Amino acid sequence: MKHEIAIIGGGPAGAVCGESLARAGFAVTIFDEHLAWEKPCGGGLTQRALKAFPYLLSSSHPKKCIHQVELISSNGKRASFSLDLPIVIYSRKVLNGLLLDRAAEAGCKVIRARASRIFTDSQRPQLDAEGNTHEFDFIVIAAGARNALLPAPTSLESPRPQPLAREDLELTLGYYVPSESSLMKIKFVKGLQGYVWSFPRMGHLSVGVCASMAKHSMKELRTILGTFIAEAKLDTAQATLFSHVLPSPRAQTLERRPIAGENWALIGDAAAWVDPITGEGIYYAMRSGQVLAEALAAGSAAAYPALIQAAFRDELEEAAKLSHRFYHGNFLGGAVTTRMIDFARRSETFRGTLADIFSGTQSYRTLKKRLWSQLGITLAESAGSFLRGRKAAPEVQSI
Repeated sequence: MKHEIAIIGGGPAGAVCGESLARAGFAVTIFDEHLAWEKPCGGGLTQRALKAFPYLLSSSHPKKCIHQVELISSNGKRASFSLDLPIVIYSRKVLNGLLLDRAAEAGCKVIRARASRIFTDSQRPQLDAEGNTHEFDFIVIAAGARNALLPAPTSLESPRPQPLAREDLELTLGYYVPSESSLMKIKFVKGLQGYVWSFPRMGHLSVGVCASMAKHSMKELRTILGTFIAEAKLDTAQATLFSHVLPSPRAQTLERRPIAGENWALIGDAAAWVDPITGEGIYYAMRSGQVLAEALAAGSAAAYPALIQAAFRDELEEAAKLSHRFYHGNFLGGAVTTRMIDFARRSETFRGTLADIFSGTQSYRTLKKRLWSQLGITLAESAGSFLRGRKAAPEVQSI
């Protein structure tokens, strides 16, 4: 059994993996140059995350429970719906701190240091950190989407993972705006493979835009975000600017990219475990760390890919196949996102489906079947709402 484990990265993936391994009796060292820090993203946790890790809901740490969502189409139409099962939003600094504390309490050694190189071409791999070389039985790479710490090709093992391509990444740009709200907002913009968001946190809003790195420039995102901020009448004078690069994987990347070897494995953003439609990544990061720990505790790192496939990779691959159609496809003569909001404005049944998607209880693998089975009801409700609106409108008197 591989007893001494190094984890590079102390975010949700690394911290949960470390905690799980330490509780299973492994000697775990977590290396992270930032420790708890404010990562630029919404920080939303859906029901799948809250069910898998219930302490995220019961914790006394500050967080927002969101029950209301507003969607905005590219033509300015708005649709709101309620979530019976809330989305919980933490500041990433608070969330990362909570998870690292749990890892330390479980017995992990947490070192604030930057790992600069790894060597996996021997049975016991090594890593360099702050000028010192450390040797372990196994190295877990949880250092984010753009980390350069990937196993180098050797004669011992092939293939090895390549850095994520631009087509598998997305740019994010935004502000932490001092303000209070209980409403999550998401806006779709014509031609944008991504969306604009406003996520309420404790004491501020995370307001930003995310989009494919291969299709959009930072200049374009600044313009889109500036328009949204102006329309929302948000004051950014005291706001903090952020930008970051996150995974948004293609189906072929999820299917083919190696994620584990004899003495190493990728988890979290480093493995590109992110929903390319919604951008949800925290659940997949935490769950991947937990799944890898289960594989190592069972004495087989080689089991990790199959366990991940069973846990969620099928779901992410389905999302990746749907992503382009969702952002750029057409339905009934209009953009998919615009029609989605039109239906949400007028159909209670369709709003229920959206609520399940946002809360994380609706699988992509059964979504198409559900949408088609409810299409007649959705169209009938939409037509009825439209006609009622026509009847309620005041008549125009001729002069």
